[in-house]
Amino acid sequence: MLLPPKSDHPTGDQALATRNALPEAVEVDTYAGKLHIEWDSNAKLTPMVQLPFFIQFLKFGDRFDPWVSDCPLHYRSNNAPKKVNVLGSLFLSILSGHNRYAHIINLMSDQVNSRLLGMSKVLSMILLVGV
Repeated sequence: MLLPPKSDHPTGDQALATRNALPEAVEVDTYAGKLHIEWDSNAKLTPMVQLPFFIQFLKFGDRFDPWVSDCPLHYRSNNAPKKVNVLGSLFLSILSGHNRYAHIINLMSDQVNSRLLGMSKVLSMILLVGV
């Protein structure tokens, strides 16, 4: 006598849910305004791909602005950098995984992420150490 094969799902269990495709575009609110991020499953990813979402979290959670305003940096020179540029450069460097001041120079060519954080420019190592 042959028994029928056992089913992977016993009766009463629900079938696995199917995955829904990602939406066409996701709207993210940053300090530079709203972004529409589109996903391409075939494209290569950048290391900082999740940064706009983190910047939105910082903005809506009111985390970045109080950190910048409460920082005890005070400059007297007319040529002094803005506080947001100093702290933002350090912040982006840490999020990028840099562990030396010299690595900050790699961020100077990135015009997108610094603008999303409300910065006007990324400062070099010399400006950060010399202030």
